[in-house]
Amino acid sequence: MKPPVAGRRRLLAGAVAAAAWPLAACDRSGGRRPLRFWAMGREGEVAHALLAGFRAEHPDIDLRIEQLPWTAAHEKLLTAFAGDATPDVAQIGNTWLPEMVALGAVQPLDARLPQSPTIRPDDYFDGIWRTNVIDGQVQGLPWYVDTRLLYLRTDLLERAGFTEMPTTWAGWQQAMEGLQRIGVAHPQLLPLNEFEPLLALALQQDSPLLREGGRFGHFASPGFERALGFYLRMFERGFAPSLTNNQVANLWQEFGRGTFALYISGPWNLGEFRRRLPAELQGRWTTAPLPGPEGPGASIAGGSSLVMFRRSHAQAEAWALIDYLARPAVQQHFYRLTGNLPPRRESWAEPALRQDAQAQAFARQLERVQPTPAVPEWERIAQEMQLMAARAVHERTAPATMARALDARVDGFLAKRRWMLDRASRKGAA
Repeated sequence: MKPPVAGRRRLLAGAVAAAAWPLAACDRSGGRRPLRFWAMGREGEVAHALLAGFRAEHPDIDLRIEQLPWTAAHEKLLTAFAGDATPDVAQIGNTWLPEMVALGAVQPLDARLPQSPTIRPDDYFDGIWRTNVIDGQVQGLPWYVDTRLLYLRTDLLERAGFTEMPTTWAGWQQAMEGLQRIGVAHPQLLPLNEFEPLLALALQQDSPLLREGGRFGHFASPGFERALGFYLRMFERGFAPSLTNNQVANLWQEFGRGTFALYISGPWNLGEFRRRLPAELQGRWTTAPLPGPEGPGASIAGGSSLVMFRRSHAQAEAWALIDYLARPAVQQHFYRLTGNLPPRRESWAEPALRQDAQAQAFARQLERVQPTPAVPEWERIAQEMQLMAARAVHERTAPATMARALDARVDGFLAKRRWMLDRASRKGAA
């Protein structure tokens, strides 16, 4: 068991201070105000090029960018919080934000937003914006977006009798049946080690995934059972093979061969499909928003956000950096550097996005994304959902049985949360 946060701070404070001392001793800022920014993965690699304009506009700010690998970023953030060594601004995954808020690590931005001449909350895709609103406050600002939709072989669908991808579950099933009739044995690749497809189907339902303010699971609801039932039928009817993505030797090669014709994935695969598929196939695939139970369906609201830390001594400078990165022109530059999709509709005026039919399917999907429950335990819950769904596929478990079992597991994960909320409620009443 981990010691409480205060205890972790004491344990780590000495190590963090020791690590920080050489930096302080060698400070060559020349009297400029220091501003620390942590960025992860590819975003960290391009941050210097992306922020050249910010440095030119703010010569009085000594912007210090630290690149972190995604594999170590979460632990690094927690260690920095425990050691009172958080940066001024950081990129964090949207699903990490509830944990940072629960720790009291981030500074809400509500008071800052009216000061910006460029930020308009209504210009952001609604579901993406709502991932950053926790406890009624704006805790961060979306930086780039991620969601899931269908990659599909248009030539195979046409041979099966479909000139475009259906928009309903019933039509989706008919398309898979048609693909089987023309010889595509398993039309849909649905890797069992990815939770996102099932989560997207669940977010298309009217019922929430957690109830009573995140105190209990709500997976034994008719809505989740409906989503799970549709997901499991894809395997029962042979529409999807019972494989993980590690068991597919080369996803793009198999897609090119026509081993499967439909695949749920995210925006990074736009570049991968263009690079890895041969030239003769480049006109034979496209993207389409996810079908829903009765019409175009919702998907997940993912991506990364920018947060300002509560302990920052440079909050004015931190806000200037966040505000700069929110500009449509800067977001368009960011897209050109990374391929990351922008969270603002105005930023989609970028010609490379506006004229890209395959990217435009993501814009349509982003109008129908839903945030996941804003609880620190969410990633653990999502992984458990994926593990139990994979077991249900292999064991042919009934949807209602799996849903009840998942609900019980989730209630266990949330037990500490219930205890803390109840304790806070009793103190407030006293």
